Amino acid sequence: MRRRLGRVRGGLQSREISVKIAIPFVAEIGGVWVPVDAEREAAWELYVELATRVTVVELGEEEGLLREALSSLYTVFGTTREILRQYGPSVAPRVSPGHVTFGVLAVNVLNLSIRPLLSRWHPLLAAYEAQRADNSDPVSHERQWDRAEELRGEIENVRKVLLSLAQSLNEVAGVGDLITPRVPRQTPVTDDGN
Repeated sequence: MRRRLGRVRGGLQSREISVKIAIPFVAEIGGVWVPVDAEREAAWELYVELATRVTVVELGEEEGLLREALSSLYTVFGTTREILRQYGPSVAPRVSPGHVTFGVLAVNVLNLSIRPLLSRWHPLLAAYEAQRADNSDPVSHERQWDRAEELRGEIENVRKVLLSLAQSLNEVAGVGDLITPRVPRQTPVTDDGN
């Protein structure tokens, strides 16, 4: 990601960044983004949404439920729509070829990455879930699904797209990294309480 910096209120603020988000088997969304203040604010809001969901955290082989992962991805639609409505046309202005906006990035990631995953896998998983016996554990039942590994792979592909989007949003918002886990260093307590 390339960026030019300019002075804003005594600090440095991104004036221009180069964005490149690869969507497997579909396209690459990219271009120069020269964000306005409304886009910076919208970027922060969507960044927080992505950083606090399972959407950008790797789902381990024996972790979580696929249903919960799909549900979490589905809620990104509603949140993104709210943000787009709240900030209005200022986050999706007309731009010259080779340039992108918050609106272009957000809507394309929804429509080219998340929507295909959900429209394909939600009904397949729902059909499999309907076969679960009343006395069967939902976690065990889901892990026995012969397509579970395939779905996990596609969720991982979407996670990488969302992580790339989140990194661009982070850059535009000009904030610290909220996604990479950092555990504060612990000070050991001695036997005498100090």
